[in-house]
Amino acid sequence: MAEQALTPELMLGAYAVGLFPMAANAEDTELQWYDPDPRGIIPLEGFHLPRRLQRTVLSDKFSVTVNQDFAGVMQGCATPAPGREETWINQEIFTLFCALHKMGYAHSVECRLNGDLVGGLYGVALGGAFFGESMFSRVTDASKVALVHLVARLRLCGFSVLDTQFGTDHLARFGGVEIPAQDYKATLERAVQMLPCWRDTVPDDVIKAEIKAMRGA
Repeated sequence: MAEQALTPELMLGAYAVGLFPMAANAEDTELQWYDPDPRGIIPLEGFHLPRRLQRTVLSDKFSVTVNQDFAGVMQGCATPAPGREETWINQEIFTLFCALHKMGYAHSVECRLNGDLVGGLYGVALGGAFFGESMFSRVTDASKVALVHLVARLRLCGFSVLDTQFGTDHLARFGGVEIPAQDYKATLERAVQMLPCWRDTVPDDVIKAEIKAMRGA
């Protein structure tokens, strides 16, 4: 696979079997395929929403949108920041994901404060699986608010898998776990055979009701 020219279609086929590409850093012109074992996921029905964050999300401090600035979110994720001096998003990754976005497979959640893009995340939706790629935050809680909105949308739209690639202590706070790759792929096989679950339009009041119903932690 690595010897073929990487296309959006090839990427979708790779995601469907549990592979994803990354560059060593933004200057690296070569991509490597990853297939981690164990695999990081967030069980959607087991999502832990801290009460303080729940209050922040419901306060409307941030304006949250979907697919309004996909390139801007990718650029935010690719920009070095304290604690993340290097990024794996090179120009090829940027171009490929923007192509997937135009095809209707890659999606972004934007978080704005006073009109400015201050956080967000992006990933790929395939059937009932969402593959989270990266997130960024320029002010406190911005990326977390985007994550909460994403989980609410995925739950409402019938998704069964939220893939985080790797497990981290940060994601564990929200219920993220690591599972054997074999178990992940069995679940993924069923999820990608589902009809497309992503919907751009979900009423704000429905999203808020789902967030209110999330179990605090």
